[in-house]
Order: sequence, then C-alpha cells, then structure tokens
Amino acid sequence: MVATKELEHMTEEQLFEQYAKTKDKHLKDYIINKYLYISDILSKKFLNRGIEYDDIYQVACIGLIHAVERFDHTKGVKFSSFATPTIIGEIKRYFRDKANIIRIPRRTYETYQKINEAKHQLLQKLGRVPKVEEIAQYLNLSEETILEVIESANASSVQSLEQSLYVDDEMELSELIGEEDAEFAKIETRDFIEKSLNLLNKAEKEFIIQRYYNKKTQKQIAELLGVSQMYISRMEKKVLDKLKRMYLKSAN
Repeated sequence: MVATKELEHMTEEQLFEQYAKTKDKHLKDYIINKYLYISDILSKKFLNRGIEYDDIYQVACIGLIHAVERFDHTKGVKFSSFATPTIIGEIKRYFRDKANIIRIPRRTYETYQKINEAKHQLLQKLGRVPKVEEIAQYLNLSEETILEVIESANASSVQSLEQSLYVDDEMELSELIGEEDAEFAKIETRDFIEKSLNLLNKAEKEFIIQRYYNKKTQKQIAELLGVSQMYISRMEKKVLDKLKRMYLKSAN
C-alpha cells in the first residue's frame, strides 16, 4: 500500500496507473476523496428541482465511484472529462425514477402554458425567438415572474441545458436560465475557484458564495441583497462569463 504522503505527490496519470495495477482499496478511496469536488459541483447543477442537495450528492458520489472504476488512463483523456458525463448520467437516472413525485402548482403551470403560447405568437410576429422582456411585456407580467415560472416548471423534470425549451425551435434553456453550472463542470480544481474569488469584486464574490457555497436560489439572493431577481440573473451570467475567461486563460 502506498503511503498517503507519497500519493499526494503523484500525478493523475500515475494515480490511475497505480490503481489499474493494484486495485488497492486505500488508493481507490484516496482518488475518490480527491475528486469529490466534481460530485459537489455537478450536484449543485440540479438544485431547485424538488430533491434535496444531500440526496443528489449521494447519487453523484455513486457516479464518481463508477467513473473511478471504469476510467482508462491510457486513453489520453483527463479524469474530470470522463467523470462528468458519468456522474450526470447517474443523477439524471435518479431524477427519472423520482419524476412521478415532483409536482408544480397549477397556477404556475397555467402561466407557463401562457408563456409558451406567447413565445409562439411573438416568434411569428418578430421572425425570431423573443427575449424574456418581450414575453413579459406581451403578457403584462414582470421579467422576474417569467424567469421564476420557467425555473419552477423546469424543476418538474430534469432537462439538459442543451434541450430546447419549446418544440421545433432552437432556443436552449441556457439562454433563459443562465449557464450557472455548465462552466463550473469544466473547472478541474478547487484551487481555481478559490483563487478566482480574490479577483472578483465584493458583490460578485458575495453572489458566488451565496449561490454555490450556501446553495441559495436566485430569488433568495435577490431578497437578501435587496435587488430584483432579474438583476441577480444578469449578474450570474456576467460572473460566470468572467470566470470562464479566467479559466481559459489559466488553461493556456
């Protein structure tokens, strides 16, 4: 059995090469603990969908274990790239099993249907996919209400951020509800997040802490900071775009 201190100085490739040879349980546990942050990050992507974080995280950890067992270090792929779809697949299967117990209020569903109809009407009128503010104006509702209803409706079933919100159009969910975890799934170390926080301004740093560490919703953060949910939604996209640029810069 390799000592923990020695493991800490081994590269990812060396760790998995050693595990492939020995199947050592101590080494397996070390690798799993080293990459638990991936389970945490991906679990947060599925928050506010009717199931508690702890339950999602447990399922994500099962996916991580499967990924460790199946990973082939000789393929030239980083473990995080291999583990991410494996863990997401495990979480989605769990949600499909739980789908029948997730419900949304009737009023929310009816408003969602109106948003859907307004989208199609405006699509024909404008010749393009309407913006959130245009849908809000058409229905005489606030933009915050539109975003909240869409978020609540999406919580009733697990959908990919690349899946179209409406039938026969190319508008993706990420265009309306942001890309909050799509980019975080690409971050490979906790160090990057911690170092990046020091480069954000006070408001941006507070948002990241509340959203991704304290697991608060956009609505809860808006109430905490005394601003609109639309403001928080825009801040989220802005901050994640900034972090994405930082990540790409650090990767080069």
